[in-house]
Amino acid sequence: MTEGVLWAIFAGLMLGLYALPEKFTKGFKYENTWSLFFLLTMFVVPIIASISLINGFGEIFGNMPVDIWIKMGLSSFLWGIGVMMWSKAINHIGLSLGFSIFIGTVILIGSLLPFIVDGLPPNNVLIIILLGILVVLLGVILNGKAGLTREKDESKLKENEEEKSEKGSMTTGILIAVIGGLLATGFSYANAVGRPYLHEASVAQGNADWITAVAIMFPIFISGGIVMTAYFLWQLNKKKAWGDFKSSSFGKNFFLILIMAVFHYAASALFAFAASKLGASGNTVGYAIFNTASVATAIVSGIITLEWVKASAKARNILYTGLACMIIGIVIIAYGNGLA
Repeated sequence: MTEGVLWAIFAGLMLGLYALPEKFTKGFKYENTWSLFFLLTMFVVPIIASISLINGFGEIFGNMPVDIWIKMGLSSFLWGIGVMMWSKAINHIGLSLGFSIFIGTVILIGSLLPFIVDGLPPNNVLIIILLGILVVLLGVILNGKAGLTREKDESKLKENEEEKSEKGSMTTGILIAVIGGLLATGFSYANAVGRPYLHEASVAQGNADWITAVAIMFPIFISGGIVMTAYFLWQLNKKKAWGDFKSSSFGKNFFLILIMAVFHYAASALFAFAASKLGASGNTVGYAIFNTASVATAIVSGIITLEWVKASAKARNILYTGLACMIIGIVIIAYGNGLA
């Protein structure tokens, strides 16, 4: 169990850091940065990783039952919409708050979905895990309150209208993050549905156990990437942003976005590996630990990059309290899993 918890935390650290390089791109519109990111993370990186690492790649996916393809494909499609909305939320309300609201929603719903697929654990374990999830929910609510308080603080500083219009509405950003988080729980369901077949088929081809995580990511990322490609092609045309790819900073921007893509993909694959190490409740417990660790990392990153510099002490204290609740929640969840 300890190994699984540590891998889940490490995966969460990677996910929490993946969007940080976006703050340092120059000359790109939102559409340029995120369309290139999704192209790399949803297609280029997973295709290269899957073909190069999985023995019997063609046989494994060629023989996968149609019903599993459909279930993974549809739930991953919803996940893709959710992740796309997540990028919009970060653009509206910043890294730390965008992560905490989105991921908190994902933890609350996504941690429960695998129970539908894998069945319920013993009552004593279930009660403790649900208690931990409720504590995480309290943290999410507090983080939302912190964001609204921060918005009030910043409005009092009489920032100019141009800067305000660029930031967008805090309420709109929070709403986008919550809806995106609900849709993004399709990832947890796809992972739970696809793992049994893909693990057995992967091992039968002589692959190590950890390769199962790479195999699971392939249909999830390809399916999720379809909706993102369609959306950003439309947005690039609508905003007439294709010309911004000719920015003199393209080389630097591409490198930063490639780092984002690799971190995002690797974090998801490591989560799948961690879940396999956590036993019967691995998808639920691993999901909660993985996502909460990413929130903690993103909040710290947001503080370091001065997202909360204009917020009052009250707003920051609410944020810290919310973060503490989320960390306490995953400790409770991990303890409950240990009882199993």
